[in-house]
Amino acid sequence: MSENSRIEGAIHSAELQHAGKRFALLTIDFPPINAGSQPMRQALLDAISALDPSQVDGVILRGAGNNFVGGADIREFDAEAKEPHLPEIIAALENLPVPVVAAIDGAALGGGYELALGSDARVATPNAMVGLPEVTLGLIPGAGGTYRLPRIVGVPLAIDLITSGRRVKGPEALKLGMVDRVVEGDLEEGAAEFLAGMDGKRLLRQESVPASQEGSIQSAKEAALAKAKGLNAVAAAIDVIEQGAVKSADEVLPQEREVSLRLRRAPQSQALRHLFFAERRAGRIDGNPKSLNVSTAGVIGAGQMGRGIAFALARAGIRVRLVETNEAQLSAALTAIGGYAEREAARGKESAAQIAGRIEGASLETLGDCDLVIEAIVEDMVVKHGLLGKLEQVVRKDAILASNTSYLDINEMASVLRDPSRMAGLHFFNPAHVMRLVEVVRTDAASPETLATLAALAKKLRKLPIIACVDDGFVANQMFAAYRQQAEFLLQEGAMPREVDEAMREFGMAMGPFEVSDLAGLDIAWARRKRQAESRDPDARYVEIPDRLCEMGRFGRKTGRGWYDYRENKKGADDLETEALVIESSRTAGMDRRSFTSEQIVRRLLATIVNKASDILDRGVAQQPGDIDLAWVYGFGFPRLKGGPLHWARQQDRAQILADVEQMVAASGKGFVVSPALESLLSG
Repeated sequence: MSENSRIEGAIHSAELQHAGKRFALLTIDFPPINAGSQPMRQALLDAISALDPSQVDGVILRGAGNNFVGGADIREFDAEAKEPHLPEIIAALENLPVPVVAAIDGAALGGGYELALGSDARVATPNAMVGLPEVTLGLIPGAGGTYRLPRIVGVPLAIDLITSGRRVKGPEALKLGMVDRVVEGDLEEGAAEFLAGMDGKRLLRQESVPASQEGSIQSAKEAALAKAKGLNAVAAAIDVIEQGAVKSADEVLPQEREVSLRLRRAPQSQALRHLFFAERRAGRIDGNPKSLNVSTAGVIGAGQMGRGIAFALARAGIRVRLVETNEAQLSAALTAIGGYAEREAARGKESAAQIAGRIEGASLETLGDCDLVIEAIVEDMVVKHGLLGKLEQVVRKDAILASNTSYLDINEMASVLRDPSRMAGLHFFNPAHVMRLVEVVRTDAASPETLATLAALAKKLRKLPIIACVDDGFVANQMFAAYRQQAEFLLQEGAMPREVDEAMREFGMAMGPFEVSDLAGLDIAWARRKRQAESRDPDARYVEIPDRLCEMGRFGRKTGRGWYDYRENKKGADDLETEALVIESSRTAGMDRRSFTSEQIVRRLLATIVNKASDILDRGVAQQPGDIDLAWVYGFGFPRLKGGPLHWARQQDRAQILADVEQMVAASGKGFVVSPALESLLSG
C-alpha cells in the first residue's frame, strides 16, 4: 500500500464463515465516499494480490460507511490517468479462481458499479444506489460498464441506463437485473449466504447478450439521441454498447477505455465537470455555522411567486401557511397548487392530497409558531416596511424572515426590524417550484445562522443556492439587466428582437433575451427603471422601447403581448407594433440602422455578460466565479455543455474576448467601462 493510501484510507481484510465455508472479506475504507482514487485503487489491488485463494472459498467485497464506491475521484480527471487503472483491478477479481460477490450498501456509481459488474455477483441493501452516470459528466464508462451491463439487462435497457446516467435504488435494480439479490438484514451475512450457494465463477465478460425484441434497440437509440441535446457522449456510448453486443471483450474493452479517456479531455466533459464542482462549492457559509430546522413556514403573498414557493416548501415536507388578503387570489393560488400537486404525484411517492394538504390559507396572526416566514408581496419598499413591522409583532423571536424581492435593498428593508440579524434575502426564480436557482442574499446584519438556514432550506427544496450580497438585482438579475440592456442597444442599432433571440438560441441558450423578458414579465424590470429614473445620468444611453411597451400594457406572455404577440401563437409571433417602436427608436436616437450577423450579436452579448461578471465579482456581490456560471446555466438557460459564461470565456482566445469587450464598451456609450479585473479573471 502506498504512503498516500495509508493517509487517505485502507482496505481492511477479515474472514467470514458460513455453511462450513470460509470467505475473505475486503472492506474499502476511504472516507468520505470511498471514491476510486489512485491510492484506493492501489490499495485494493494490493489487497486482492495478497489473498491466498487456496485458503478461502470466495471473496466478499464491500464498502465501509454509507457507500460501496461512490464513483471515480473526479479531481483526477484533469491529469493523466495513473496506474493502477480500474480495469486492472477488475481483471484481478476475474482472475481469482474463487467467486467474488460485491456487497453494496449506499452508492455504487460509475467506476464503483463497474467494480461490482466485474465481480461474479452483486447483492445489495434496499438503500443501495447503482448506476453508470458518466455521461452526465460528458464521458462514457471506461472499465467495462458498456460491455458488462448489457449482458444482464439487455441492450435496449443498457442504452437507456447509460445514456441517461440514471441512478437506480436497490429494489428496482433487482427487478432490472442490475443486482442479484436485495438483502433486508445484515449485508455481510446476506452476501455470505448468497456466495455459499454459488457454483463457481460467473464472469459477465463471458456471458452472451440477451435477445431483444425487434425494433427495441433502434427505439432506445432514437429516444436517447433525442434527449442528448448535443452531448457527444450519448452517441459514443451507444456506438460502444452496440459493438460490445457483437464483438468480444478483448476487442471492445480497449476501445471503450480509449473513447472514455478521449471524451474526458474534450471541452464538453471539462465544462460539465466545472459545473459539478461549482455546484458543490455553492451555498457554503464561512465557518460552517449551524442551520436551524424549518418544519413550519409562512408565505405572504399568493401571486405567481408566492404559490410556487409555497408548493416547493410543501413538496419538501414542510407545513405552509399561505397568507393573502385577496380571497379570490388565495382561492386561485390553492387551485393552482392543487394542479402542481397532481403533476408531482404522477411521478413521486406522495399523493396530491398529501402534498397540497400541507398548505392552508391563513392570516398574518396565525404565523406565530412558524420557523420561517417568506414575503413575496408587491415590490414596494413602503409596503414591505409596513408588513415587516406587523410581522415582527406576531412571529417568534427566533423565527427567520426572508424576502423574495428581485431588486429592492434588503438592508433598507431589514432596518425597520428590532433584530435585523434574522432577516436575509431568499430570491427564487419564476416559476419558483420549477427553477432550480435560488439566491441567498447576505445583508449587512444577517447572522451566519440565518444564512446557513436559508442555504440548507434551499437544498432541502432541491434547489441550488448561491450566496449574493445586497446590490441592485443581486447577482443574476443584475447581470441579466446588463445583458437585456445590451440587446436593446442592438435593436436601436439595427437588429430586430427575433434576430437577437435566434442568434442566442443558435449559440445554445434555452431562450433569447426578449423571449425571457416576455416570460418573466416586462413590468418587473420597468418598476426597477422607474425607481432608478431620478438617479439616471441624463447623458447615458437609454432605450425607451420596453418602457413604451409597458405603457401600452404589454407585459409579456401574461398579458398576451410583449416583445412578441401571444394572442394566437403560444410561442409568440413577430409584432408589427414592436417593429415600429424599434425603428422609431433608431430614428429618434439619430442612428442609421445596420445589419448584424448572428456571430456579431452573440459576441457582443457575451462580452457584456463577461464584463459585468468581472465587475460584480470585483465588488464582492458574487461569492465566486462558479456561482456566476451556475446563475446563468440554471437561471437563464446558458448551455451546460459550455459550462457557463465565465468557463466559456476562459476557453476562448483571451485577446479576442478583451477585444470584444472593448468594442462593446465603445458601442454602449457613457457609463460603460471595461472591468479592471477582467484580464485577471480570464487568466483564471
